[in-house]
Amino acid sequence: MNTAGPRQGNAHDHGSHDEVSLSGVSHDHGSHDHSSNDQAPHSRVPHSHDAADSVDDALESSTEGIRAVKISLIVLAVTALAQALVVVLSGSVALLADTIHNFSDALTALPLWMAFVVGRRAPTRRYTYGFGRAEDLAGLFVLAMIALSAILAGSEAIRRLIDPAPVHHLGWVGAAGLVGFVGNELVALYRIRVGRRIGSAALVADGLHARTDGLTSLAVVFGAAGVAMGWPLADPVVGLVITVAILAVLHTAARDVYRRLMDAVDPALVETAESALQMIPGVVGVRRVRMRWIGHRIHADADLDIDENITVAQAHELAHTAEDHLVQAIPKLTAAVVHAYPHSLQAPQGSS
Repeated sequence: MNTAGPRQGNAHDHGSHDEVSLSGVSHDHGSHDHSSNDQAPHSRVPHSHDAADSVDDALESSTEGIRAVKISLIVLAVTALAQALVVVLSGSVALLADTIHNFSDALTALPLWMAFVVGRRAPTRRYTYGFGRAEDLAGLFVLAMIALSAILAGSEAIRRLIDPAPVHHLGWVGAAGLVGFVGNELVALYRIRVGRRIGSAALVADGLHARTDGLTSLAVVFGAAGVAMGWPLADPVVGLVITVAILAVLHTAARDVYRRLMDAVDPALVETAESALQMIPGVVGVRRVRMRWIGHRIHADADLDIDENITVAQAHELAHTAEDHLVQAIPKLTAAVVHAYPHSLQAPQGSS
C-alpha cells in the first residue's frame, strides 16, 4: 500500500492546505508507506502489509486450479475415447454428438491450464496488474470450442435425418452414454468445488459445462432405447436435442465470460464492502466502492468521507483499518486502495 503525500493542483482540491493533505491519504493492499506530522510532505517509509500471505494464497489457488484442470482433462479424455470406440462400432449419431462434445470439453482444459500458469507471473512495468486476465481470455477459447461442437453435432444430426443409417450394438451405445454421464458428473463436481474454493469463475463455468454434458450423455441412452423400441429416427432426433443443449450452455458461458471481461461483480459484494466500511469509527460516509475480478482474485478501491479535523497520520491509520476491513469482509479480495477525504471536501469527479 502506498500512502500518497499531499496533493497539489488536483482538480478536486479545495480550501486550506490541511484539506489538500487529507485528500491524498490512500492505502493499497500489499505494501504501503506511513507518514507522520513531523515528516516532510513527500517523505515515505515503505513497509509490507500481508504481501507475502497474499502472494502465497494466489500461488496456492493457481496450483490448485492447475491440478483440477489436469485431473479433469484425463478423466474426460478417457471417457471420450471409450465413447468414440463405441461410435465406430455402432454408428450412433447421438453418441457421436455426445462424444464430440466431450472431446471439446476435454480440450477446454488446455487453455485454462495455460491461463493458470501465465496468471502466476509477477506484474511487470507494462502489465502492472499482473497476468490474471489470461484466465478471462481463456474463456473466449472455451466459447469457441462449445460453438464448434454445436455446429458439428447439429450438422451430423441433420445429415442423418435426411439420410438415415442403421444403429448397431444398442446395448453398447446405452452403456457408453452411461459412461459419459458418470465421467462428466465426476468432473463437474470436482471443477465446481475447486473453482468456488479458489474464486475461479472460468473453472466453475467449465464445471457446469461438464454437468450439462453428463445430462446430454443420458439423452444418448434414451435415443438408444427409442431405436430399440422400433423408432429409428430417435437417434438423430436426440442428436438435435443435444445440439440445443450445447447452445444453451454456450449462451450461459458467453454471458459469464462477457461479465468478467466487462469487470462485472455481484452487487451484493459491493453492498457488503459498503457496510463493512460504514461500521469503521471515524468514517463519516462512503462515497464510492469499485471492485473487479482479475482472474480469480478481486481488486477494489474505495473513497471515504472522514472527520476533517484529524491529522494526516490519523487519516492514514483509518485508511489502513478500512483496507483491513475490506480484505476480511470480501472473499478473494487481495488488493485494495482506500482514499480518505475530509468530509467538507467536494467529492472527486466521477464519484457517485
